[in-house]
Amino acid sequence: MTTRIVELRKGVLKKNDELAHELRSRFEDAGLLVLNLVSSPGTGKTAFLERTLRELRAAGARPAALVGDLETDNDARRLAASGAPVRQINTHGRCHLEAEMIGQHLEGWNLADFDTLFIENVGNLVCPSSYDLGEAVRVALLSVTEGEDKPLKYPTIFNSADIAVITKIDLAAACEFDLGLARKNLHEVRPGITILETSSKTGEGFDAWHSLLESLRAGHPSLHAAHT
Repeated sequence: MTTRIVELRKGVLKKNDELAHELRSRFEDAGLLVLNLVSSPGTGKTAFLERTLRELRAAGARPAALVGDLETDNDARRLAASGAPVRQINTHGRCHLEAEMIGQHLEGWNLADFDTLFIENVGNLVCPSSYDLGEAVRVALLSVTEGEDKPLKYPTIFNSADIAVITKIDLAAACEFDLGLARKNLHEVRPGITILETSSKTGEGFDAWHSLLESLRAGHPSLHAAHT
Protein backbone atom coordinates (compact mmCIF):
# COMPACT_ATOMS: atom_id res chain seq x y z
CA MET A 1 0.00 0.00 0.00
CA THR A 2 2.79 2.43 0.88
CA THR A 3 4.48 1.83 -2.47
CA ARG A 4 1.25 2.48 -4.38
CA ILE A 5 0.65 5.74 -2.47
CA VAL A 6 4.16 6.96 -3.28
CA GLU A 7 3.76 6.05 -6.94
CA LEU A 8 0.39 7.80 -7.12
CA ARG A 9 1.86 10.96 -5.55
CA LYS A 10 4.74 10.94 -8.02
CA GLY A 11 2.27 10.59 -10.87
CA VAL A 12 0.13 13.47 -9.65
CA LEU A 13 3.15 15.73 -9.21
CA LYS A 14 4.55 14.78 -12.62
CA LYS A 15 1.28 15.72 -14.32
CA ASN A 16 1.17 18.97 -12.35
CA ASP A 17 4.76 19.83 -13.31
CA GLU A 18 4.01 19.22 -16.99
CA LEU A 19 0.97 21.52 -16.86
CA ALA A 20 2.96 24.11 -14.90
CA HIS A 21 5.64 24.06 -17.59
CA GLU A 22 3.00 24.76 -20.23
CA LEU A 23 1.56 27.60 -18.15
CA ARG A 24 4.99 29.11 -17.62
CA SER A 25 5.55 29.17 -21.38
CA ARG A 26 2.18 30.89 -21.89
CA PHE A 27 2.98 33.49 -19.24
CA GLU A 28 6.41 34.20 -20.67
CA ASP A 29 5.03 34.50 -24.21
CA ALA A 30 2.51 37.05 -22.93
CA GLY A 31 5.20 38.98 -21.05
CA LEU A 32 3.28 38.38 -17.84
CA LEU A 33 4.99 38.29 -14.45
CA VAL A 34 3.28 35.69 -12.24
CA LEU A 35 3.71 35.51 -8.47
CA ASN A 36 2.46 32.72 -6.21
CA LEU A 37 1.68 34.02 -2.69
CA VAL A 38 1.81 31.35 0.03
CA SER A 39 1.30 31.61 3.78
CA SER A 40 -0.54 30.16 6.75
CA PRO A 41 -4.13 31.32 7.42
CA GLY A 42 -4.36 34.71 9.13
CA THR A 43 -1.04 36.06 7.89
CA GLY A 44 -2.73 39.01 6.19
CA LYS A 45 -2.19 37.75 2.66
CA THR A 46 -5.47 39.15 1.34
CA ALA A 47 -4.94 42.54 2.98
CA PHE A 48 -1.42 42.62 1.52
CA LEU A 49 -2.69 41.79 -1.96
CA GLU A 50 -5.62 44.18 -1.63
CA ARG A 51 -3.30 47.13 -1.02
CA THR A 52 -0.90 45.92 -3.71
CA LEU A 53 -3.61 45.77 -6.38
CA ARG A 54 -5.04 49.14 -5.42
CA GLU A 55 -1.69 50.90 -5.49
CA LEU A 56 -0.55 49.21 -8.70
CA ARG A 57 -3.70 50.31 -10.50
CA ALA A 58 -3.32 53.84 -9.18
CA ALA A 59 0.18 53.86 -10.68
CA GLY A 60 -1.13 52.75 -14.09
CA ALA A 61 -0.15 49.08 -13.88
CA ARG A 62 -2.38 46.26 -15.16
CA PRO A 63 -2.55 43.58 -12.44
CA ALA A 64 -4.94 40.65 -12.10
CA ALA A 65 -5.44 38.02 -9.42
CA LEU A 66 -6.56 34.45 -8.88
CA VAL A 67 -7.67 33.65 -5.33
CA GLY A 68 -7.65 30.17 -3.81
CA ASP A 69 -9.88 29.14 -0.90
CA LEU A 70 -11.58 25.95 0.18
CA GLU A 71 -14.98 27.65 -0.02
CA THR A 72 -16.66 31.10 -0.41
CA ASP A 73 -15.75 33.97 -2.71
CA ASN A 74 -15.24 36.47 0.12
CA ASP A 75 -11.62 37.23 -0.70
CA ALA A 76 -12.26 37.58 -4.45
CA ARG A 77 -15.06 40.09 -3.85
CA ARG A 78 -12.83 42.00 -1.46
CA LEU A 79 -9.95 42.14 -3.95
CA ALA A 80 -12.22 43.02 -6.88
CA ALA A 81 -13.02 46.30 -5.12
CA SER A 82 -9.56 47.41 -6.28
CA GLY A 83 -10.86 47.43 -9.86
CA ALA A 84 -8.46 44.68 -10.94
CA PRO A 85 -9.77 41.56 -12.69
CA VAL A 86 -10.11 38.86 -10.02
CA ARG A 87 -11.32 35.27 -10.13
CA GLN A 88 -12.04 32.92 -7.25
CA ILE A 89 -10.84 29.31 -7.23
CA ASN A 90 -12.63 27.07 -4.73
CA THR A 91 -10.73 23.86 -4.03
CA HIS A 92 -13.60 22.20 -2.09
CA GLY A 93 -11.40 20.63 0.56
CA ARG A 94 -8.02 20.50 -1.17
CA CYS A 95 -5.37 22.37 0.81
CA HIS A 96 -3.53 23.83 -2.20
CA LEU A 97 -3.92 25.10 -5.73
CA GLU A 98 -2.78 23.02 -8.69
CA ALA A 99 -1.63 23.97 -12.17
CA GLU A 100 -4.77 22.49 -13.72
CA MET A 101 -6.95 24.81 -11.60
CA ILE A 102 -4.94 27.80 -12.76
CA GLY A 103 -5.29 26.86 -16.40
CA GLN A 104 -9.05 26.39 -16.09
CA HIS A 105 -9.58 29.77 -14.46
CA LEU A 106 -7.55 31.63 -17.07
CA GLU A 107 -10.10 30.78 -19.75
CA GLY A 108 -11.55 33.89 -21.37
CA TRP A 109 -8.73 36.14 -20.22
CA ASN A 110 -6.31 37.66 -22.71
CA LEU A 111 -3.07 37.41 -20.75
CA ALA A 112 -1.54 40.21 -22.80
CA ASP A 113 -4.03 42.58 -21.12
CA PHE A 114 -2.11 42.22 -17.83
CA ASP A 115 1.44 42.89 -16.75
CA THR A 116 1.30 41.06 -13.39
CA LEU A 117 -0.76 38.11 -12.19
CA PHE A 118 -0.94 37.35 -8.48
CA ILE A 119 -2.02 33.89 -7.36
CA GLU A 120 -3.19 33.90 -3.74
CA ASN A 121 -2.76 30.29 -2.69
CA VAL A 122 -4.82 28.48 -0.06
CA GLY A 123 -3.69 29.30 3.47
CA ASN A 124 -1.38 26.38 4.25
CA LEU A 125 2.36 26.01 4.83
CA VAL A 126 2.65 22.34 3.82
CA CYS A 127 0.74 21.28 0.70
CA PRO A 128 1.43 24.27 -1.60
CA SER A 129 5.20 23.74 -1.39
CA SER A 130 5.00 20.70 -3.72
CA TYR A 131 2.85 22.26 -6.44
CA ASP A 132 4.39 24.42 -9.12
CA LEU A 133 1.76 26.74 -10.64
CA GLY A 134 3.89 28.06 -13.48
CA GLU A 135 4.85 31.13 -11.49
CA ALA A 136 8.05 33.07 -12.01
CA VAL A 137 8.30 34.04 -8.35
CA ARG A 138 7.10 32.40 -5.14
CA VAL A 139 6.45 34.76 -2.22
CA ALA A 140 6.13 33.38 1.32
CA LEU A 141 4.42 35.63 3.86
CA LEU A 142 5.11 35.51 7.59
CA SER A 143 3.25 37.69 10.09
CA VAL A 144 4.71 39.00 13.33
CA THR A 145 1.81 37.37 15.17
CA GLU A 146 3.02 33.90 14.16
CA GLY A 147 6.43 33.89 15.80
CA GLU A 148 9.99 33.99 14.56
CA ASP A 149 10.38 30.20 14.36
CA LYS A 150 7.79 29.59 11.61
CA PRO A 151 10.49 29.19 8.91
CA LEU A 152 12.21 26.52 11.03
CA LYS A 153 8.94 24.66 11.62
CA TYR A 154 7.95 24.74 7.94
CA PRO A 155 11.29 24.85 6.11
CA THR A 156 10.10 23.39 2.79
CA ILE A 157 7.72 26.23 1.92
CA PHE A 158 10.22 28.93 2.88
CA ASN A 159 13.09 27.11 1.16
CA SER A 160 11.06 27.03 -2.06
CA ALA A 161 10.32 30.77 -1.90
CA ASP A 162 12.21 33.54 -3.67
CA ILE A 163 10.91 36.38 -1.49
CA ALA A 164 9.81 36.48 2.14
CA VAL A 165 7.41 39.22 3.23
CA ILE A 166 7.03 39.88 6.94
CA THR A 167 3.54 41.30 7.44
CA LYS A 168 1.82 43.30 10.19
CA ILE A 169 5.14 44.93 11.08
CA ASP A 170 3.19 47.69 12.86
CA LEU A 171 2.35 45.08 15.53
CA ALA A 172 5.93 43.87 16.00
CA ALA A 173 6.56 45.70 19.27
CA ALA A 174 3.24 44.64 20.79
CA CYS A 175 3.92 41.02 19.83
CA GLU A 176 7.52 41.24 21.08
CA PHE A 177 8.55 39.97 17.67
CA ASP A 178 12.32 39.58 17.26
CA LEU A 179 12.91 40.79 13.71
CA GLY A 180 16.61 39.94 13.79
CA LEU A 181 15.87 36.37 14.81
CA ALA A 182 13.18 36.04 12.15
CA ARG A 183 15.62 37.21 9.49
CA LYS A 184 18.25 34.79 10.79
CA ASN A 185 15.82 31.89 10.63
CA LEU A 186 14.71 32.79 7.11
CA HIS A 187 18.31 32.95 5.88
CA GLU A 188 19.10 29.67 7.63
CA VAL A 189 16.32 27.93 5.70
CA ARG A 190 16.79 29.86 2.44
CA PRO A 191 20.22 31.55 2.28
CA GLY A 192 20.15 34.89 0.48
CA ILE A 193 16.37 35.17 0.32
CA THR A 194 15.02 38.68 -0.27
CA ILE A 195 13.14 39.86 2.84
CA LEU A 196 10.66 42.74 3.04
CA GLU A 197 8.94 44.16 6.12
CA THR A 198 5.45 45.49 5.47
CA SER A 199 2.28 46.78 7.04
CA SER A 200 -0.90 46.72 4.97
CA LYS A 201 -2.43 49.08 7.52
CA THR A 202 0.20 51.85 7.49
CA GLY A 203 1.76 51.20 4.10
CA GLU A 204 5.21 50.64 5.56
CA GLY A 205 7.42 48.69 3.19
CA PHE A 206 5.15 49.00 0.18
CA ASP A 207 7.44 51.39 -1.69
CA ALA A 208 10.16 48.73 -1.51
CA TRP A 209 7.66 46.07 -2.57
CA HIS A 210 6.54 48.06 -5.61
CA SER A 211 10.15 48.79 -6.56
CA LEU A 212 10.89 45.08 -6.41
CA LEU A 213 7.85 44.28 -8.57
CA GLU A 214 8.94 46.89 -11.09
CA SER A 215 12.42 45.41 -11.34
CA LEU A 216 10.97 41.90 -11.66
CA ARG A 217 8.67 43.02 -14.47
CA ALA A 218 11.56 44.73 -16.24
CA GLY A 219 13.85 41.73 -16.01
CA HIS A 220 11.05 39.16 -15.98
CA PRO A 221 13.18 36.38 -14.46
CA SER A 222 11.73 32.93 -13.84
CA LEU A 223 13.20 32.76 -10.36
CA HIS A 224 11.07 29.87 -9.11
CA ALA A 225 11.71 27.85 -12.24
CA ALA A 226 15.43 28.14 -11.58
CA HIS A 227 15.06 26.87 -8.03
CA THR A 228 12.93 23.80 -8.68
